[in-house]
Amino acid sequence: MIQSMTGYGKSAVELPDKKINIEIKSLNSKALDLSARIAPIYREKEMEIRNEISKSLERGKVDFSLWVEKKETAESATIINQALVEGYYNQIKTIADNLDIAMPIDWFQTLLRMPDVMSKPEVNELTEEEWATVHEGIKVAIEHLSDFRKQEGLALEKKFRQNIENIRTLLEAVVPYEQERVNKVKERIIDALEKTLSVDYDKNRLEQEIIFYVEKLDINEEKQRLTNHLKYFISTMEEGKGQGKKLGFIAQEMGREINTLGSKSNHAEMQKIVVQMKDELEQIKEQVLNVM
Repeated sequence: MIQSMTGYGKSAVELPDKKINIEIKSLNSKALDLSARIAPIYREKEMEIRNEISKSLERGKVDFSLWVEKKETAESATIINQALVEGYYNQIKTIADNLDIAMPIDWFQTLLRMPDVMSKPEVNELTEEEWATVHEGIKVAIEHLSDFRKQEGLALEKKFRQNIENIRTLLEAVVPYEQERVNKVKERIIDALEKTLSVDYDKNRLEQEIIFYVEKLDINEEKQRLTNHLKYFISTMEEGKGQGKKLGFIAQEMGREINTLGSKSNHAEMQKIVVQMKDELEQIKEQVLNVM
């Protein structure tokens, strides 16, 4: 089953003092193009995170984000340095007494605004237990993205099968016009000789020339090769994931055969059918870029 390169996954890890949010998005790309935005405390694990993602996703333009939401707890509350407040108070009071300066009305607010009086608790180092929990959350987000890719892959496969079947049906619609085309070619040549040029001609030689001309317009080989390519496209889809590039090459080969059919058609109805084939093939080419 094929997979799309388009996907989205997320997860959240709840810890006593914080919530870790993990989000991962992917779009189509020729190779794995990974950009990561990681909260500072987890940056030391960036290579491990990248290895985990590359192992699972293989291809695509991938954006990974990991950010932290702090929870307000007693441990995380702002710390007031009591000793520093007392020191500032004593110094200001001494200066005020010596210089006969009135004390501030809002004394406590003045002290709280002094340098380094208020501070946040320092961030603890990352523990192995915490990392193990976050690592599991990353795996869950990747798994969600992979599930999304599989769902998108099923939709792509359904569309591809319809396009292939449409091309096959159109190829069969060409058959009735092949003999009609030969007859029209023969009629035009004879009409030109008899009515326009008014000359005598060797009918046996004419038949030989017509046969030679018609052989140049023969499309049996192109039809057979195109039929083989259609079958190969379907069988390749069924081989499993990681077939995007191969499907793209097969689509190119299909395009060559359809173009040759168009150049050899020499018939208005056949050319219309070829245009319809090209339309179906363009839809395949556009979507095959999303296949992993």
